Amino acid sequence: MNLDLDTCYDALKARDTRFDGRFFVAVRTTNIYCRPVCPARTPLKANVDFFTHAAGAERAGFRPCLRCRPELSPGLAPMDAPDRVAHLAAQRIDAGALDDGDAETLAASLHLSSRQLRRVVESSFGVTPVELAQTRRLLLAKQLLSDTQLPMAIVAQAAGFGSVRRFNHLFSTRYGMAPSRLRQRGGDEVLGETFQLKLAYRAPLAWAHLLRFLAGRGAVGVEAGEGGRYLRTVAVGAHQGWLAAEPVQEAAMMWVTLSASLLPVLPQVLARLRRTLDLDANAVVIDAHLGADARLAPLVRATPGLRVPGAFDGFELALRAILGQQVTVKAATTLFGRFARRFGIEISTPHASLTHLAPRAEVIAQASQQQLIELGLTARRAETISRMAQAVASGAIVLEPGPDPEAVMAAMQALPGIGPWTAHYIAMRALRHPDAWPDGDLGLLHALGLKSHRELRAAAEPWRPWRSYAALHLWNAATQGG
Repeated sequence: MNLDLDTCYDALKARDTRFDGRFFVAVRTTNIYCRPVCPARTPLKANVDFFTHAAGAERAGFRPCLRCRPELSPGLAPMDAPDRVAHLAAQRIDAGALDDGDAETLAASLHLSSRQLRRVVESSFGVTPVELAQTRRLLLAKQLLSDTQLPMAIVAQAAGFGSVRRFNHLFSTRYGMAPSRLRQRGGDEVLGETFQLKLAYRAPLAWAHLLRFLAGRGAVGVEAGEGGRYLRTVAVGAHQGWLAAEPVQEAAMMWVTLSASLLPVLPQVLARLRRTLDLDANAVVIDAHLGADARLAPLVRATPGLRVPGAFDGFELALRAILGQQVTVKAATTLFGRFARRFGIEISTPHASLTHLAPRAEVIAQASQQQLIELGLTARRAETISRMAQAVASGAIVLEPGPDPEAVMAAMQALPGIGPWTAHYIAMRALRHPDAWPDGDLGLLHALGLKSHRELRAAAEPWRPWRSYAALHLWNAATQGG
């Protein structure tokens, strides 16, 4: 966002939650930076500076506030960022791209040179990619120290530091305190079977609808909704486990419980979960835009904060989308469950509803078409799944948010059996494309009382760049959230 001094200061005085995570305020008299919703006394306008990212404030020598805890601020959705590529780079850095890789690899994944990557990141955030990564590690470590009793060595590793010594030095140098100071509340350090963290979002959040959508379309044994919680099994690289997420009462926070086996890949897990639950969406902005249209206004009023369910794994979502072609949701879910049992890995969890990891592209790419047909598929559908699995396994198609969703959709449609509807549905959920529009969908036609796809496309034009959210509102109204 444009850091206009008057606008930012007005938002700070009002503690406007719409701006939480969109900028940070640094107070020169205390040398501390805060979220705009900080409950502390509002500083004088002459004593503050504003930054688009926490890393910018830390580069300028400010320390994070211990009251409002900047590490808990919600993230930015791609459409909130002035430079979408810079924002995508920041998202991947948050997910640990520079912990196990380097800037050249990250730049190449965004179709940039390392010099271009540095330039776009510095232009948007005022810091280098390496500084973004360092701030992310420090803030994640601060959150783990504040919210858990994990041993210090485990905290350092989970946050992405190569050694406890390096972690202690950077934390003390940057924040002016030893990491152990955040453990003064007492309690022994312990590594149990699970741990809990909070994830922030911008209210409102239509949680019941989001949970129903995800749980109703996941594979039996892989995803579930129980007691208002979202449950799923998790595999990132060689690390396996499970997680559970549920909203915190009367706070724009999610409580997330994770198995300790996921600590080595914690940044990746949290980034994927944020995408799955669409936690970075600015619901107020989206609802205001869509609610200005007379056709959508009643739907937005009925379900404020409706999110576009994402995907924990892009291929998992693509498999579910292909299995759902021309069959009911229930039938597709049954087929998906067969795939999980046949090609997924059995896993032990404390939840009876979580028994298998979702099948990976590499495994299905090696399966014969006859093996796929035996699960209840037609020969043509089996070929489509096999070709998609091979494309994802080889890297020819990358099903995660990237700089050019249109190019990925075109590549998908070059595969046999992938039409515009499937490509846009996958883009909506796996690529996090906010303006995908599956206009071949009969449900959308019926919801609007239209007769042709041309009429449907024309009707949706005013809803750009949030047509994915418009589609969810129409689907939700047609099925009453089912």
